[in-house]
Amino acid sequence: MHRRVVITGMGIVTPLGHRLDGFWDNLTAGRSGVGPISTFDASEYPVRIAAEVPKSWSMESVGENSRQWATAPRQTRFALAAGIMAVRDSGIDLERFDPRLSGVYLGCGEPFTPFSPLVDSISQSLNDHSFQPAAYTDTALRLFDPESQRQFDPKMPAIALAGRFNLQGPSVNCIAACVSSSQAIGQAVRMIRRGEVNTMLCGGAHSCIHELGVTGFSRLSALSQQNANPKQAARPFDRSRDGFVIGEGGALFVAEEFEQARRRGAPIYAEISGYGSAQDAFRITDTHPEGRGCVQAIRRALKDAGIDGEDLDYINAHGTGTVLNDKVETRSIKSALGSVAYDIPVSSTKSMLGHATTACGAIELAVSLMAMQTNTLPPTINYDDPDPECDLDYIPNVARDAKCRHILSNNIGFGGQNAALILSRVSEPRSYWQSAAA
Repeated sequence: MHRRVVITGMGIVTPLGHRLDGFWDNLTAGRSGVGPISTFDASEYPVRIAAEVPKSWSMESVGENSRQWATAPRQTRFALAAGIMAVRDSGIDLERFDPRLSGVYLGCGEPFTPFSPLVDSISQSLNDHSFQPAAYTDTALRLFDPESQRQFDPKMPAIALAGRFNLQGPSVNCIAACVSSSQAIGQAVRMIRRGEVNTMLCGGAHSCIHELGVTGFSRLSALSQQNANPKQAARPFDRSRDGFVIGEGGALFVAEEFEQARRRGAPIYAEISGYGSAQDAFRITDTHPEGRGCVQAIRRALKDAGIDGEDLDYINAHGTGTVLNDKVETRSIKSALGSVAYDIPVSSTKSMLGHATTACGAIELAVSLMAMQTNTLPPTINYDDPDPECDLDYIPNVARDAKCRHILSNNIGFGGQNAALILSRVSEPRSYWQSAAA
């Protein structure tokens, strides 16, 4: 029998706040974090909206010197801050434990070099369809600085966290598109179960709110262009949805072997009881029409947790708001769970947080943990005109009271990758969770 793994700490940085209590108040009140893009001049772009982490946020919020991290990518700052909050929240004294049995597993994507003339030039040429790769070779060589480019390696957040907490076990970064952080958490759980480590700092962070990120997703016709109504732009499962809204942020967790957590008297959020992963093996950007990878990931997670679909009390859906994704995800949930799918509340918090790309799974797991703690299910906002092909209970517009024993967090990614995580209640809610990570 494998060892049990529980979450004892979490930290978040999101468009709706970085304190758990304020974040949860905003989310359950149905507030949107979407607004005009401010991180660059998007006035000439077809998409001019995003869900940004507020400008008021800085590394000072966790006691770090902002100047020290001023040149680091946004995702590195998000990950480090969320990691510091997670460790504080857990109450774990990592110095008491063998550092070789503690590690980091993150899902962070490719960061964008700020103010790069090369990137700006490529972005402009992509927009006007004049891109010629060979013309940029000399410029790229002149601009390449090994020291600065080192900061933009996707695995730097994991390295920074390992150094910050002297974690000498595995230090890994997963890049699997929109399921990156879910995969990272699932793989971290497996490492603990197998006895390779006892503690893992896991999760993810990312930001695609950049000229090149907006250009790329725009050319894929994946983004909502409701620039005049940013708060209503993200509309998962609604008939009028026209694409997702780019978001950003991060969420990290302290995952521990259950007996270690119990011995040190750690308050426990929940057990990560199930993890499933599967590949569509279909197309790079299109989900398989029947969602075969998503179906398999959900079924594998249920089997891993030792429960049936009827045991689920809530599903936090991937729910991007693209026409294809929402239909296929709905179909997948019904295929994986059967008729019981109609009895399980489902919501997409991307309707408020936007799509944080590689970090979305981690942020949505934090949402699921808080739903279990507070017996409250967050809504899908902007759900006004039901799509007949999306016919589940999407918790429209208003949060709902419900006690959860088991929660499924579902993610679907470009490239056909799918991941599902299941949380199970271990004990009554933490009495002090609202002040956690303050």
